Amino acid sequence: RAQLFENARYWRAGLEDAGFRLLPGEHPIVPVMLGDAVLAQNMASALYDRGVYVAGFFFPVVPKGQARIRTQMNARLTRDDLDFALDAFRAAGKAVGALA
Repeated sequence: RAQLFENARYWRAGLEDAGFRLLPGEHPIVPVMLGDAVLAQNMASALYDRGVYVAGFFFPVVPKGQARIRTQMNARLTRDDLDFALDAFRAAGKAVGALA
Protein backbone atom coordinates (compact mmCIF):
# COMPACT_ATOMS: atom_id res chain seq x y z
CA ARG A 1 0.00 0.00 0.00
CA ALA A 2 2.86 2.37 0.76
CA GLN A 3 4.34 1.68 -2.70
CA LEU A 4 0.98 2.37 -4.35
CA PHE A 5 0.74 5.81 -2.78
CA GLU A 6 4.42 6.57 -3.46
CA ASN A 7 3.83 5.74 -7.13
CA ALA A 8 0.75 7.97 -7.17
CA ARG A 9 2.72 10.86 -5.62
CA TYR A 10 5.57 10.43 -8.12
CA TRP A 11 3.16 10.16 -11.06
CA ARG A 12 1.14 13.20 -10.00
CA ALA A 13 4.30 15.29 -9.51
CA GLY A 14 5.65 14.26 -12.91
CA LEU A 15 2.44 15.15 -14.71
CA GLU A 16 2.17 18.50 -12.92
CA ASP A 17 5.82 19.30 -13.70
CA ALA A 18 5.10 18.55 -17.36
CA GLY A 19 2.31 21.13 -17.30
CA PHE A 20 -0.81 18.98 -17.14
CA ARG A 21 -3.79 20.08 -15.07
CA LEU A 22 -4.91 17.41 -12.58
CA LEU A 23 -7.81 17.07 -10.21
CA PRO A 24 -6.51 17.53 -6.67
CA GLY A 25 -6.13 14.55 -4.36
CA GLU A 26 -3.93 11.68 -3.29
CA HIS A 27 -5.94 8.85 -4.83
CA PRO A 28 -4.31 6.21 -7.07
CA ILE A 29 -6.69 7.30 -9.85
CA VAL A 30 -5.19 10.47 -11.34
CA PRO A 31 -7.38 12.24 -13.91
CA VAL A 32 -5.51 14.40 -16.42
CA MET A 33 -7.91 17.22 -17.27
CA LEU A 34 -8.00 18.21 -20.95
CA GLY A 35 -11.44 19.84 -21.20
CA ASP A 36 -12.20 18.96 -24.82
CA ALA A 37 -13.52 15.55 -25.91
CA VAL A 38 -11.65 15.52 -29.23
CA LEU A 39 -8.43 16.50 -27.48
CA ALA A 40 -8.91 13.68 -24.96
CA GLN A 41 -9.49 11.18 -27.78
CA ASN A 42 -6.46 12.43 -29.72
CA MET A 43 -4.32 12.31 -26.59
CA ALA A 44 -5.40 8.74 -25.82
CA SER A 45 -4.56 7.72 -29.40
CA ALA A 46 -1.17 9.47 -29.30
CA LEU A 47 -0.35 7.74 -26.02
CA TYR A 48 -1.39 4.36 -27.40
CA ASP A 49 0.98 4.91 -30.34
CA ARG A 50 3.73 5.51 -27.75
CA GLY A 51 2.99 2.31 -25.83
CA VAL A 52 0.76 3.71 -23.07
CA TYR A 53 -2.88 2.63 -22.86
CA VAL A 54 -5.27 5.09 -21.24
CA ALA A 55 -8.98 5.79 -21.41
CA GLY A 56 -10.42 9.13 -22.42
CA PHE A 57 -13.55 10.19 -20.56
CA PHE A 58 -15.92 12.81 -21.97
CA PHE A 59 -19.61 13.71 -22.08
CA PRO A 60 -21.90 12.00 -21.16
CA VAL A 61 -19.59 10.13 -18.77
CA VAL A 62 -18.31 13.42 -17.33
CA PRO A 63 -19.83 16.92 -17.62
CA LYS A 64 -19.31 18.81 -20.88
CA GLY A 65 -16.04 20.71 -20.84
CA GLN A 66 -14.44 18.35 -18.33
CA ALA A 67 -12.99 15.71 -20.66
CA ARG A 68 -10.03 13.89 -19.23
CA ILE A 69 -7.61 11.00 -19.49
CA ARG A 70 -7.98 8.56 -16.62
CA THR A 71 -4.76 7.13 -15.28
CA GLN A 72 -4.47 4.65 -12.44
CA MET A 73 -1.44 3.68 -10.42
CA ASN A 74 -0.60 0.31 -8.97
CA ALA A 75 2.12 -0.87 -6.65
CA ARG A 76 3.82 -3.08 -9.24
CA LEU A 77 4.80 -0.22 -11.53
CA THR A 78 8.50 0.55 -11.34
CA ARG A 79 10.11 3.98 -11.51
CA ASP A 80 11.25 3.05 -15.04
CA ASP A 81 7.63 2.24 -15.98
CA LEU A 82 6.45 5.58 -14.64
CA ASP A 83 9.25 7.51 -16.34
CA PHE A 84 8.46 5.78 -19.65
CA ALA A 85 4.81 6.81 -19.34
CA LEU A 86 5.69 10.36 -18.25
CA ASP A 87 7.92 10.74 -21.32
CA ALA A 88 5.04 9.47 -23.48
CA PHE A 89 2.63 11.94 -21.85
CA ARG A 90 4.99 14.84 -22.53
CA ALA A 91 5.52 13.85 -26.15
CA ALA A 92 1.85 13.10 -26.81
CA GLY A 93 0.77 16.30 -25.07
CA LYS A 94 3.01 18.36 -27.32
CA ALA A 95 1.98 16.41 -30.43
CA VAL A 96 -1.75 16.98 -29.93
CA GLY A 97 -1.55 20.51 -28.52
CA ALA A 98 -2.35 19.71 -24.91
CA LEU A 99 1.04 21.14 -23.89
CA ALA A 100 2.96 24.09 -25.26
